[in-house]
Order: sequence, then C-alpha cells, then structure tokens
Amino acid sequence: MPAARNDAGRHEYDGRPQDLSEAGIRRALSAITSAAHPSAPQPDRPGTPARDALDEATLQAFEYALSLRFGDLQMHRRGPYLHIDNLDLSGYENDYAPQAERARARRDHLDAWPDLVAAAVTTLDLVPAEQARAALPAVQGLRHQLTRPGQETTSRDRQAAEALERLEAHLRTTARAERASPVLGEDGLTRMLAATEGSEVDLGSLAVRADTERDRLTQLLEEACHRIDPSTDVATTLHHLDDDHPTALGLLAATREAVKTVTDWVDKTQLIPGGHLTCRVGLLPESQSHEVATMTAAAPGEPDRPGWFRVRRPPEHWQARDRDAWLRTYSRHQLMNIAVHEVAPGHLAHRQILRHVPSEVRRSLQSYATSEGWAHYSEEMALDAGFGDGDPRHTAAVARDALLRLTRLACVIGLHTGELTHQQAAARFEAEAHTPSALAAQQATRCLLDPQAGDYTRGKFAILDLRDQARRHWGPGFTHTRFHTALLNLGAPPLTLLPALLGADRR
Repeated sequence: MPAARNDAGRHEYDGRPQDLSEAGIRRALSAITSAAHPSAPQPDRPGTPARDALDEATLQAFEYALSLRFGDLQMHRRGPYLHIDNLDLSGYENDYAPQAERARARRDHLDAWPDLVAAAVTTLDLVPAEQARAALPAVQGLRHQLTRPGQETTSRDRQAAEALERLEAHLRTTARAERASPVLGEDGLTRMLAATEGSEVDLGSLAVRADTERDRLTQLLEEACHRIDPSTDVATTLHHLDDDHPTALGLLAATREAVKTVTDWVDKTQLIPGGHLTCRVGLLPESQSHEVATMTAAAPGEPDRPGWFRVRRPPEHWQARDRDAWLRTYSRHQLMNIAVHEVAPGHLAHRQILRHVPSEVRRSLQSYATSEGWAHYSEEMALDAGFGDGDPRHTAAVARDALLRLTRLACVIGLHTGELTHQQAAARFEAEAHTPSALAAQQATRCLLDPQAGDYTRGKFAILDLRDQARRHWGPGFTHTRFHTALLNLGAPPLTLLPALLGADRR
C-alpha cells in the first residue's frame, strides 16, 4: 500500500495503512493466489481488447515476488522497514489534493499507529540484531511526523507517540538479542533477486561481471585523476576534489545551479523524450535524515506538478568536522552527478514519462532495479554524450559513484553467500570505492541488511545489455534517442521484461 499510494498515486489507499499482522499477510497472500488462479474461467467479454502480454507478465512477476517475500522468506517478520514505511506520513505533504483532504487522510493514518505498532511488535519476531540497530534511527525520525507546526497536541497524538515508543523499545530489546542471522545464504539471495525481477539469477556470473566492471571503472577513475594531477595518487586527488564543496548555507544554491545545468543539457541534447523538466530544491525532513538526496515527483495517478529534489543540510549541533565531512558528499562534481541521477536524465525525467504510459498495470507496478538502473545508467550515458565537456573532475565523480554502487553489488553477494565478513566488506568499500572508513562500515551494513542494494548496478547491466541487443536488432536505424524513448515508454517493468521494447518499437 505505501508504494501504491506514494509511487503510483493510488490515493484510494490514503489513510488506509497495510495490515502487516500474520493474519493480514495470510489474507493478502490468499487474495493474490485467488486473483492469479481464479476458480472459474474468466473469458474476455466480446468486443473487449485482448489482455496485454506485457501487463500479464508484469503482474505475474510481482505476484511471485510478493509470494516469495512474504510467504517463503517472511520478510514481514524479519524486516522492520516494512513496518516503518507503513507508519510513514510524509507522502501526505505532497500537494496532490486539497490540503484539507490530505489532512483528514493523515489523521486517519496517524490514528492507526497504535494498532499498526501492536501488529509490528507481535510480528517482528525474527529480526536480526543488526537489522534492529540499523532501523532505530528511522523509527526515531518518525517522531518528527507526529505533530505539525502550530497544531495543538491531542490525546490521539499522545497515543500515537506512546505506540512509537513501544516499537522503539521492541527494537532496542531485539538489538541486544541474537534471534536470527541477516545472512540469506546463496539459495535465499538467489531466490530473492530472481523473484524481484522475474528472472533467473546466476550469482557466480554476476560476481565475475562485477569484477570485470570494477577493472574498467578503476581505470576510468585513475585516468581521470591523472589528468587532474599527474603528480599524486587517486586518493589524494579525490580528497582535494572533495574540498570544493558548498557551505551549509550555500548548499541549496549549489543544488539549484546543478539542477539548471542538467535540465538545460537534457533540453539541448534531446537524448530522452519529454518536455522541459521543472524541479524545485529543498531540504530533507528530519524523518529522512539517513538520506543524502531524494526525488519526489508527481505519481501517475496525480495531477502534474514540479519535482522536489531534496538534500540534507548538516544540523548545527554537529561538530565542525562532522558537518564538513557530510558536506563533502556534495562536492561540486559529485553534486552534479547526483543531479544527473535524481533529476535529468535520471529519476525525474523517467517518472515524468511514466505518467503517460498507456497501461494502468505498468503505471502502478514499478521495478526498483529498472528505476534505479536507469538513473545509474544515465550517469555514464550523459558523460559519454558530452555532459561535463570532457572535464576530468566530472569523469572522476561518475567513476567514483559507479564504483560505490558496484561494490555494493559485490558485497551483497559476498556477505550473503558467506564469502565476506562485515569487516572484509567494509575494507572493500575503502579500497575499491575510496569510501571513508566510517561510511564504509555503514555501506557494508546496508549490503547485509538490504539485498537490493546492488540493484543499481544490476539494473544498469540489464539496460546496457538491452542497448547492445537493440543496436544489433535495429542496425542502421539505431540511435540512442530511439533506444531511450522505447525503453522509457515501457514504464519500469521487471528487468526480465525489458526486451519487449525490441518488439514494441517498430519505427
């Protein structure tokens, strides 16, 4: 329901959070089974068009993924973030409907918190200690959603706050226990990755490809850094590049400048379909303090509106060195690459096109790997198309971000198959992606707790493979604009269904 409401704009689910209790999950899985295998034939009515094959395949892929995640793997018992997302109220801040209507839905949703937390505390009985510890900041961030400026705290608000305290207490207790391991094992990881994208996964081949890609990206980074300063090593050059970052007060202005640069470039090159993109810039709320940058765009079921590109200003109470370390994340050229990913030709451009996909199924069901894969693919695609005007500082930023995401994929595989320890995974982030040691440990934890952390690169690989197929299939008729148009007009279907564009585009 959170994804349907916020990503697809299905606001019939406003104020109606998901029932993630054991009984609620059983009912939902039963409903999926009944819909997928009706007891009686359901022939199409005379005169109605035949069902779209891509829609049917998309439905089957998502049905299978849900059955595996909640049936076999029981992620509602292992994963606190499912319950945290179910509590989240931030989507009601988007201006998709009159404020009074959104406020009523928000009130209904908040009033459901005690019941939702009661179900969460009962259901979350297989949470690994590491998962519980990692989820605590997100639970604490929900406190900032309890009340709104200028509004009086009511007894209903206090009940919601007390419920949130119970969830936090449950996770703190779990964090001190050793109930389960976060490691899925080779079979569990294979099934998880296969189910989410409706395709077979060969972890061995994927790991080998990641090694080959790491060699290519490392060479790209080293060559760029040598062009910047041939007298020093890569690490020193990257450190100096990070010195060029905005101040806390200048962060929003620098982000607006980056947005203008990327949207103007996309308008000029016309490498993707669609008109000019309008994007506002703002700060992330405290409830999303774990994020570096986010994009919120009008969902397919909502009226059109500008996108919101949000970044995080470090809190004033942080020590100076911590504030500086955070702002280095937004160094000039890294921020520009973040804007390519989040705004154009990445997420905002994709979501604007998704609004017009002529299929309710594909507007509503969106693959994480396809969506993140496109945004990640866009970074080097833009570089190859001339974005950055050959400046090696921008090339270094693109290669560095790609190495970070590639290392996530390698560490997801290594950690869940038992080939890597957490310490070894953190060391790989430091050595291969030039990640600071404190952040490297966090990245290793993310790979352990979120098997889809590698989907950025997995999605990029699928799009690159598809581009090669389109080039062979279309011959002299291939252009990047034609390929991107055909790809984005599919929406964001599971990776296994992307080759449908070769048959859909007959120009």
